[in-house]
Amino acid sequence: MAVSQAKSEHAFRTIGELAGELGVPQHILRYWETRFPQLKPLQRAGNRRYYRAEDAALARRIHHLLNVEGYTIRGVQQLLARGGGGEDEIIPATAAAPAPAEPASAPASGASIERLRALRQSLAAALDEDAF
Repeated sequence: MAVSQAKSEHAFRTIGELAGELGVPQHILRYWETRFPQLKPLQRAGNRRYYRAEDAALARRIHHLLNVEGYTIRGVQQLLARGGGGEDEIIPATAAAPAPAEPASAPASGASIERLRALRQSLAAALDEDAF
């Protein structure tokens, strides 16, 4: 894969080169193409995929949002639909995107935590009863 390191930033990348750069299998990139209409690599003879610089940047962004920031596929779809863009330099700004939802759900999360604690205690009690 030394060839991909020698390539210009603006050179097309094959699916294998981009998958290797991101550390994901090629089928993941193909799956992302079905879930993110913004990700449209060129397809040449034999359905060979060639990712332009913009496509590669978008794939890096999707990878970062899914695997680093913990977004779901649906969450990334919504973020991109709202104009989240595909540039790598926008990534830090998206870290603040989920923040507005947290304060709105904070009162509900307190009640949820208490329900979860009560459930955990009842499960622990049930497990203690079943032990020996």
